[in-house]
Amino acid sequence: MVLSSDSERSIESRRTRVRVSTPSTTIPLPKPQPVNTFPYVVVVPATQSSTRVAPQQTGQIETLVIDRQPLFLAALGSLLAAPAVGSHVLSAARSDVGLDIIRTRKVDLVCCELHAEPISGLELVQVLADEKRDLPVILLGDVADDGQLASAMAANVAGLFSKSSDPEEFLAGVRAVMSGHRAIGSGVIGHLTAHLTSGRGLESRRVGHQLSPTELEILAMIGRAESIRSIAASRGISHKTVRNHLAKIYRKLELHGRTEAMLWAARMGLTGS
Repeated sequence: MVLSSDSERSIESRRTRVRVSTPSTTIPLPKPQPVNTFPYVVVVPATQSSTRVAPQQTGQIETLVIDRQPLFLAALGSLLAAPAVGSHVLSAARSDVGLDIIRTRKVDLVCCELHAEPISGLELVQVLADEKRDLPVILLGDVADDGQLASAMAANVAGLFSKSSDPEEFLAGVRAVMSGHRAIGSGVIGHLTAHLTSGRGLESRRVGHQLSPTELEILAMIGRAESIRSIAASRGISHKTVRNHLAKIYRKLELHGRTEAMLWAARMGLTGS
């Protein structure tokens, strides 16, 4: 039997329809669920006396970057010079050279690695404090630098970040620092809180129970980043009384300042109260 060309096309069309309608045996891949990976920065609000006028309002930020690694030095400089900050960046591979730059020209911000040479990042902060230079310093280290990061908490350091920080997180910290606040990156938070409680976790909880109800409430308010002025107003007490309570809290919990108190309060679950 000979089929016409029209019949052949009809049969082929039906075959095509059958093939298309045949259920697929391919198992569809599940759609990836959105994951919240937004970085965060812990910002310790500035007191009224320490709040700086953001250089963005008065001119371009002059930033000095100190790091031994040329590639990281260039990458960080490009990040800070980008529109998000718009800084004019100076760079130095040696911290003594960086210190000379600070002493001879206007600098608004310093970003320095913890292991800078020949003067370490922490030593540089101390030198600037001894010279009474009101210059914010952001230190960058590795997440394994637990000891030095903890020491930096007690020093006059404006920012603490790991070198593996998310760029957006770091830039948010820079903006907070230039507004007079203190910023700690998410990459170091876990290590700092672990340092605060490791080896003395049970002791910290025991001492925490020795705090008076007023001290616990004030510590919780500090953990929620409330200012001394706000705490004084809400409790109807003077700023001096708030500071006296804080001094007792620091002594009982063996803390070195407000930043450690914020982290301790968060670790102990007081910030949700």
